[in-house]
Amino acid sequence: MAVELPRDPPGRSFVARLRRNPDGRPHFVVCGADALVYTVAEELANAGHRIRLTVIVPTKLRGDVPDLTTLRGVRVIRADRLDERTFRSAGLAGAAALALVMPDDVVNLHAALCAQAVEPDLRLVIRMFNTGLGYGVRKLFADCAVLSDAAMAAPAFVAASLGEVAPTHVRLAGRTLYVARRADVNPEHVVCALTAADGAGRVDVLPADPLPAARRAADLVLAEATGRPAGQAVAAQKLVRSRRRRRPFRVMGRAVRAALNRKLGIAVLATLVITVLAGAVLVHADPVEGFWKSLYVTLLTAVGSSDVEMERDGVAQAAQLVLTIAGLALLPLITAAVVEGMVNARLALNSGRTAAQHQDHIVLVGLGSVGTRVLRQLVDLGLDVVAIDRKTDARGAKVAEQLGVPFIVGDAALEETLRSASIATSKALVVLSTDDVTNLQAALNARAVRPDLRVVLRLFDDDFARRVQTAFNIGISRSVSRLAAPAFAAAMLDRDVLATIPVDRHALLVAGVQISAGSPLDGVPLSRADRPQSVRVIGLSASGSEWVDWSPDHRRVLAAGDRILIVARRAGLRALAEQASPPPELPESGEEAS
Repeated sequence: MAVELPRDPPGRSFVARLRRNPDGRPHFVVCGADALVYTVAEELANAGHRIRLTVIVPTKLRGDVPDLTTLRGVRVIRADRLDERTFRSAGLAGAAALALVMPDDVVNLHAALCAQAVEPDLRLVIRMFNTGLGYGVRKLFADCAVLSDAAMAAPAFVAASLGEVAPTHVRLAGRTLYVARRADVNPEHVVCALTAADGAGRVDVLPADPLPAARRAADLVLAEATGRPAGQAVAAQKLVRSRRRRRPFRVMGRAVRAALNRKLGIAVLATLVITVLAGAVLVHADPVEGFWKSLYVTLLTAVGSSDVEMERDGVAQAAQLVLTIAGLALLPLITAAVVEGMVNARLALNSGRTAAQHQDHIVLVGLGSVGTRVLRQLVDLGLDVVAIDRKTDARGAKVAEQLGVPFIVGDAALEETLRSASIATSKALVVLSTDDVTNLQAALNARAVRPDLRVVLRLFDDDFARRVQTAFNIGISRSVSRLAAPAFAAAMLDRDVLATIPVDRHALLVAGVQISAGSPLDGVPLSRADRPQSVRVIGLSASGSEWVDWSPDHRRVLAAGDRILIVARRAGLRALAEQASPPPELPESGEEAS
């Protein structure tokens, strides 16, 4: 899961801001215009926290957004512009956190700037589609988390395509991490242990390493997925060349088939037939001695080099006229056939392996924000993928080319497009385009070809997704907003939660915690942050650096601005966040304690 790592403010901590509210209930504000605003509000309303929640939405909402007034204790404000006036009327001054989940990066950025003018001491959770822009936005604000719903949803689609129960694949800081049995993972790729069973029914969560030998094989670990080695595009090209050497005749036959265009070939053949027949009539009507002279007269007339012969009879003149016209049509047809044949043959030779030869692969439809992230994670896991999108310039088209993934430009709602991707021999179909109709049609057509195919279907409306799953017997129908909402809510309530990993009956959180100046962890060894069965440190990013050290020395002394990457239980994360924050500011003399 590619998630930005927000930096904590140098001043008052988030915990301190929660404590300052006179009524003891922190105020949270959520702004949005699509289904995500409802699911985030629902998560916050049902989280079991004593909070005050205000939701700001446009006067006219999309039809797939449920009625927000049905949520208990939620105040709804309708406004078409997120400016200072709107935020003041919503009571943003004194609020603890603001979530901006509008479906437009620029709108969210403008709203964040306006919100900062109303309440400078505010935690911001901003939805960003453009991850590059997200890095820059994060640096503009003291306490800001930049999240992508595409990044949050991608692991669930990956897990569903593999037939797993829970979304256990997380892309983080350039790596894809996943949950597996220790026995199935190379020891070099283990990041940390997640569970360990003692054989008597007891399961320890986040145990200390190393474990006793008898308990190492069956425990769950968080491991790195490597897939193909670095330089995947180069490796793919080498693989193509090696296959080309092993099967030269098959590759050449594929190139010849690709070079032959059926419609163009019929046009050329028809023109040739007319040319031959007209030439035969001309030679017969205009006596020519010998085969060579007959061929000579026919070809010169066909290319338009014949002169007008008034003394010839009518039959010869008619044949000459037909032959000349046929020749004028034949030359451009031959030129077009040669050019197209060379292009198609070259593409066939360079592809090395067409989609029709794939087996046990995953067909991925839609290379937008979500589809591109799913594509990267599937390739990281070493899986074969065939991608489909309507647009040649889709967001993930270049990514597919770099990873050596076959890319088919076509409408996935058509059965012939799915067949060209070898849907009949695939292991799963993952449909992630932004068109619900196309997604559903592609799923139904794929099931018509192969009734037992695993289908992972993206639909925008969560209620519609559930009904489709029941009515059409499609095993997995998912809503991106429903998948992403818990992460946005967690970022507002539980600090910088980057991912949630269901393990056994527990929910482990992957989070980033920044060390603030003057906090209990400032100036102590990293080992003080690592607590077996509560918090496990998996990485460290030094102050002012984006690079993550995945094997940090636990004797390293922590400094203000350092960021610790952890896997923790909820209580463990809260305790560590308290230790990483400076003590609450004491009221100055003469002031009443809030």
